Amino acid sequence: MFVFTAKLNRKSAVAAVVVAALLLIAVILLVSLHSIGGGKPAPEKTGITDASDAARYLAGLGWQVEPQPLEVRDLVIPRSFSGVYADYAALQTKQGYPLTEYGGMEARRYSFKVLNHPSGADSIVADLVVCGQTVIAGDIQSTALDGFMTGLKGET
Repeated sequence: MFVFTAKLNRKSAVAAVVVAALLLIAVILLVSLHSIGGGKPAPEKTGITDASDAARYLAGLGWQVEPQPLEVRDLVIPRSFSGVYADYAALQTKQGYPLTEYGGMEARRYSFKVLNHPSGADSIVADLVVCGQTVIAGDIQSTALDGFMTGLKGET
């Protein structure tokens, strides 16, 4: 059996505690950053912080929308997608939006009336889902009874 003894003065003991605390904080930060991002690079932030930013983003994709949203709603992205939600997630993946990577997180959905849909219908709405400042999903849909849904770029 080995016995190790060390003589520490108060200054050395304080320094050891400070170094140990700093290492613990560094480990906690690294683990939390890795779990938040899932180990993947973060999607590019689009700078959307309010409804006017969302309307400008849609305009950049060619959609004319009324400046005031029909609705702004906070929501939680499902952790798992099945049925209709799985179809919606697949549409977002086709468009290059990272919806599935945000499962369980809070987001905000901006809904706008579309003024320039090729059908000319009055019941067309553009939805944009934003988490933080990142667009994570979006769609164009008809609210009519026999409606449709496409991606923001025409994907179905």
